[in-house]
Amino acid sequence: MLTLRKSKERGYADHGWLKSWHSFSFAGYHDEAHMGWGNLRVINDDIIAPGTGFGTHGHRDMEIVTYVLEGNLAHKDSMGNVRGIPPGDVQRMSAGKGVMHSEFNHAPGQFTHLLQIWILPNVTGISPSYEQKTIAAADKRGQLRLVASGDPADAGADAVLIHADARLHAGLFDGAESATLALNPARKAYVHMARGTLTVNGQLLTAGDALLLDGESHLSLSDGQDAEVLVFELSA
Repeated sequence: MLTLRKSKERGYADHGWLKSWHSFSFAGYHDEAHMGWGNLRVINDDIIAPGTGFGTHGHRDMEIVTYVLEGNLAHKDSMGNVRGIPPGDVQRMSAGKGVMHSEFNHAPGQFTHLLQIWILPNVTGISPSYEQKTIAAADKRGQLRLVASGDPADAGADAVLIHADARLHAGLFDGAESATLALNPARKAYVHMARGTLTVNGQLLTAGDALLLDGESHLSLSDGQDAEVLVFELSA
């Protein structure tokens, strides 16, 4: 089963300093039909104005992945991590039994565009932890590159390790570039178009669109135009 969800169907909040599109119910946006997909709970498509950001706040028992598309995100947390997250880096924060952090765009005159992703963990009450890795654009060009995984065996592939039954791939596609991915029909999959356009299993996706897959055995991506895409393999 394939379900196309257009960008305009997402929730939206304009806080002045922050413009945020919600793929699933979040904060003031509530939609019983879109509470998550498998163990994927949140994809927030955020644009943060220069000199602003999220003040110190807390999380617990959630796997949080940050994927920056433009600009730079300054991260600081109660574990002692003070890091900048540029495009190409993938950040994972396991909130576990509790963590405090802040996220800011300190760049004058430049917006920061990011995807913040929450995945339900398969273990709770663990000590919080942090990981960040750089994935070169060349490694995503014309292919799906594994960038986060719940399988420790994938850590050698330079994917960040999440405490969840999920895998996340990222890819860049333009022109004749194409890729396929075998899927387990007993699991769910989710495709999020970060930018550009791309044909996925015969469906044309544009920036902000999503394709929800259930019971499918493969994924086929082609005919991209300046496309950046995230593909999730998820528990049912």
